[in-house]
Amino acid sequence: MGPASLELCAGAGGQALGLENAGYNHVGLIENDFAACNTLRLNRPQWNVIEHDLFEQIDLCAFKGIALLAGGLPCPPFSIAGKQLGEQDERNLFNVGINYVDELRPKAVMFENVRGMLGPAFQTYREWIEIRLHKMGYVSQWKLLNACDFGVPQLRPRVVLVALKKSYSSSFAWPEGSPTSITVGETLHDLMGSHGWKHVDQWRERANAIAPTLVGGSKKHGGPDLGPTRARRAWAALGVNGKTIANEPPEVNFCGDPKLTVRMAARIQGFPDTWEIWGKKTAAYRQVGNAFPPPVAQAVAEKIYRAIMPKRHQGASTNWEKASV
Repeated sequence: MGPASLELCAGAGGQALGLENAGYNHVGLIENDFAACNTLRLNRPQWNVIEHDLFEQIDLCAFKGIALLAGGLPCPPFSIAGKQLGEQDERNLFNVGINYVDELRPKAVMFENVRGMLGPAFQTYREWIEIRLHKMGYVSQWKLLNACDFGVPQLRPRVVLVALKKSYSSSFAWPEGSPTSITVGETLHDLMGSHGWKHVDQWRERANAIAPTLVGGSKKHGGPDLGPTRARRAWAALGVNGKTIANEPPEVNFCGDPKLTVRMAARIQGFPDTWEIWGKKTAAYRQVGNAFPPPVAQAVAEKIYRAIMPKRHQGASTNWEKASV
């Protein structure tokens, strides 16, 4: 087994899949959403899924000494589209995440958030995070990554914070992606045509660009649609009706702009078709729309893996893992 990882706010498993593909061994995935927990259990019964609210206390003794602490911490506090309350927002879990680092002292940390996190309004808060990590013995870096540079047919800019203990930090380098050439039309052609839609080839030619960023919304705001007005206009330019999500692909004689299904949205996020999303349409799409694309997570996690695992140990179990089996 590979190095041990604990994930916070695991959601539908986008980051978890990326870490798994990069060679990590999940010893725990913490998530408070019932539907998302069921998605994780449905696809990986062997994973230790912990349904828990991070604002509540939890015993972390079993996870001390892990190799990687990862998490897709909720984005609303730093979203450009929101009120940008940042660290003052009741939904801000970055403080909690840093507290987990302090208690567990992993070899490395990987936290994902929206690009608004790098805005001038949050410079002081970012510096506070960096200083606190530095006092714990970590060297931290922020990086804006676009999913479309890692084989995902979607813009989806995301900020990733990577922090490594000083002894490993010099061995880390950010992954270098390259712009993807695959379009929405190419990505979804077979799914759009799976019910025999006779206009699917013409639609593929129209949908000849990468997708705008999918927006999953929250339980309080946002339903099964592709986002606000600007996002829907971008989807409309690709021949997609973004007002809602469809239960099934278009039928043979369908006319007009088709809607995405949850499966189509999941493929645009980089999930494999074998990854099942638990729940009805709204809950399922919310999980998909809020996910961290697995290929992006994998690319970063692989670089961390190379930094924290000496070559002679790569592919072998660590002492922590041997003791945990």
